[in-house]
Amino acid sequence: MYQQISSNKRRTWILLLSFVVLTWLLAFLIEKALGNPSLLFIIGVISLLYALYGYFAGARMALAVNGAKQISKADDPRLWRTVENLAITDGLPMPKVYIMDDPSPNAFATGRDPDHSVVCATTGLLRIMDDNELEGVIAHELGHIKNYDIRVNTIAFALVGVISLIADFFLNFSFFGGRDRESNNQLAALALVAAIIAPIAASLLQLAISRRREFLADATGALTTRYPEGLASALEKIEQTGSATRRQNTSTAHMFFANPLSGSSLMSLFSTHPPVEARIRALREMKL
Repeated sequence: MYQQISSNKRRTWILLLSFVVLTWLLAFLIEKALGNPSLLFIIGVISLLYALYGYFAGARMALAVNGAKQISKADDPRLWRTVENLAITDGLPMPKVYIMDDPSPNAFATGRDPDHSVVCATTGLLRIMDDNELEGVIAHELGHIKNYDIRVNTIAFALVGVISLIADFFLNFSFFGGRDRESNNQLAALALVAAIIAPIAASLLQLAISRRREFLADATGALTTRYPEGLASALEKIEQTGSATRRQNTSTAHMFFANPLSGSSLMSLFSTHPPVEARIRALREMKL
């Protein structure tokens, strides 16, 4: 399992590097197709400002779109003590604690670093999990914080936004006649295809990062509690009851403990989470 943790970390940074390469390649093709680097510079500045806004305001946006409400210890002593005890065990600052009023058993963590972190659980999770199972789920979410997954996910989200903005700019510029008619037609066509494909490829890279990080957080959570069966049992319950939430938002789906989206039309390629059976199997094969 320790080898799996190291492997997941390496592969995640490889995927983030792929994001940068994809962004640079798209920018290079568009610059050559348009023959006007100044326009690309302007779009680059706007994209950077957009990414910075998403990085610093992302947590508030994620909590708002999911209808999560901050609580104090008196509101739910059981959840609060679980988060507090596990944060102490992990050597983390106490995150803010939120509850999402939803019958589906689920949870998520967000924030840009451990000092600005949030753990949120649904009312459905609190209702059906026993103490060992709840500890397993919360330890998993704290694992995302401890491993800086919340920062990686935020950076990935920002890069997807940057790529989408650049692609949208070029598509609009081309379709509305801004492109020089005498420019290299083959190069312009290649840039046009790249502008269409790049946001899709960026989204797939984001999903791949999310799936890798779920295995890593499972392993980290199990090492924290020293009881992998608690997390495995929680996953079995969620598999039986379903994890789809009433409020569904594709932009925050990758943050959740289990896939919050309903339906199977996206197929496994587009899933934000690895198969539950694979996660359970990895936990039960774990040697502490």
